[in-house]
Amino acid sequence: MAGRTMRPVRATLGFPPGLLLAAQGPGGRGPKAAIFDVDGVLTDGRLYVGEHGETVKAFASLDGHGLKLLARAGIAPLVITGRDSAAVRRRVADLGLAHAVYGVHDKLAAAEALLAALGLGWDEVAAIGDDWPDLPLLARAAFAAAPPGAHAEVRAIADHVTAAPAGHGAAREFCDLLLVAAGRYAELLQGHPTTLDGGGAP
Repeated sequence: MAGRTMRPVRATLGFPPGLLLAAQGPGGRGPKAAIFDVDGVLTDGRLYVGEHGETVKAFASLDGHGLKLLARAGIAPLVITGRDSAAVRRRVADLGLAHAVYGVHDKLAAAEALLAALGLGWDEVAAIGDDWPDLPLLARAAFAAAPPGAHAEVRAIADHVTAAPAGHGAAREFCDLLLVAAGRYAELLQGHPTTLDGGGAP
């Protein structure tokens, strides 16, 4: 019995030209690093607190795969979060992310230390956040994004407010936008039919 003809896989995702130009940054090639907040960006922002403290966070596998695709494309994902928990550290470790700072009071100082270590300037950085502590990063980044549930002041400063909500694809939308702007999206789609996890879940 003849096998079924495989459907062609083609890049269909698109963004408005003006948004892609903004995401390409001053150099026109897209960022070299992308900063992510955790609560309210990689999660839906809800905190599950039991009698022994915070124990559970929910992350979207779509978002995790997006961060891994960024790293594959040479765009370093940087996680900077004001909270610290075993759940966040486990998620970052499972994704194999090399750059993360936890429990920081001053996100700007943490970001500048990371960028200095990587030899990058703010004109090579994109960032996504949802609340006032993220504003110093969003104000300096070459491209800034926010989920739709972000605080009004954060949405006002963002170049792009995602259609997908936080914890449910907002980070993946941000990643996809950066990959399309950098001209890497279609290439990754065609050359990446397997997991990037090395056995783990995205």
